[in-house]
Amino acid sequence: MTATEAHQAIESVFRIERARLIGGIARMVHDLALAEDLAQDALVAALDRWPGSGVPHNPGAWLMAVAKRRAIDRLRHQKMRSRRLAEIGHEPAELVPEVEAALDDDLGDEVLALIFAACHPVLAPEAQVALTLRLVGGLSTAEIARAFLTRETTIAQRIVRAKQALRRACLRFEVPRGLDRAPRLSSVLAVIYLIFNEGYAATAGPDLIRPALCAEALRLGRILAQALPDEAEVAGLLALMELQASRLRARTDAHGAAVPLPEQNRAQWDWLLIRRGLAGLARAEALGGAPGDCARGAGGPYALQAALAACHANARRPEATDWHRIAALYDALRAVQPSPVVDLNRAVAHGMAFGAATGLSLLAEVEAEALLRHYAPFHAAKGDLLARAGHRDMARAAFVQAATLSHNERERAFLLARAAACGP
Repeated sequence: MTATEAHQAIESVFRIERARLIGGIARMVHDLALAEDLAQDALVAALDRWPGSGVPHNPGAWLMAVAKRRAIDRLRHQKMRSRRLAEIGHEPAELVPEVEAALDDDLGDEVLALIFAACHPVLAPEAQVALTLRLVGGLSTAEIARAFLTRETTIAQRIVRAKQALRRACLRFEVPRGLDRAPRLSSVLAVIYLIFNEGYAATAGPDLIRPALCAEALRLGRILAQALPDEAEVAGLLALMELQASRLRARTDAHGAAVPLPEQNRAQWDWLLIRRGLAGLARAEALGGAPGDCARGAGGPYALQAALAACHANARRPEATDWHRIAALYDALRAVQPSPVVDLNRAVAHGMAFGAATGLSLLAEVEAEALLRHYAPFHAAKGDLLARAGHRDMARAAFVQAATLSHNERERAFLLARAAACGP
């Protein structure tokens, strides 16, 4: 293995294992910043050794072992200056079982534990989610900013202030148990779904989808559903992700170009995932106390969004899509989770159900919303509705505007093709 190949392998492994490393070490040292430093130390050790020795059989375990040794060394050095560490004992050998005990929790997954630990109630929900997306999802501040429809500098400041707030409060960075999880659950669900969304529709880069992020979000959702089997919104989120993930293979063609939903080859959809998602939706509705009643607003936002995804999953042909039910579901979603993006999707759904003019009328009501002015999907939706209404010149301008605002190469190419299809 050449040095370049080794460095590429190390980069890939570290990107995959980073969250697990930080999660495991943070529970040992109860300090987020220190955990990040120790994970970085393990990366430096790999860069030093792997080019000569080769990538270990289990690189993740190797990195964790190095990080844990560094953590134990750091704790030993700080023992005399820290009251908490002084209580561990005077013999260095006693430090190891205490550190190992800190890794135990009833979730059984370092990454999910890290999400719960980072979503501390001392932080505002927006700060919880931004900090955790950075730590766990490995998303850049730019990607997080686009998810929040805000400026990159705002997100960077939010993450820095979140870390400072945790440090000022002298909080132990630990995994909550039992009822202590309840105040954090909504933020944890938001983090998992935003990780999934970044995989399902990448905000930037050369690829339209990032399947590894979708797979990780699904894995976390399944672990959480096992740990909290009576939470309707946990079941709803997992159902939503499974129904959306069922379409991943059909979202791009052989060259990686985008394939819009009406043109997808539905034989490529994963029908096992669809069956799992529909069963999960039924469970979420039952736990919510109103089975089958999502269209009238019963259930939380994830169950409602899963019901929306189910409308597409149940349609074997595009023309069989029940757009009237989808429009009603968006009305219900707007009542429980109002947001400009929900308003945008509601306008599109009403446009499909009741005609493009209706959709454009609803879109005009939210067009002045500042959050949507630089949001590529808004201009793309506007272009689609204008094209369907026969206003081809305005549609072309809207698609060009959407392409200008998009940071994803595949999405930009698709939008420019839509603009070209509107004529000169």
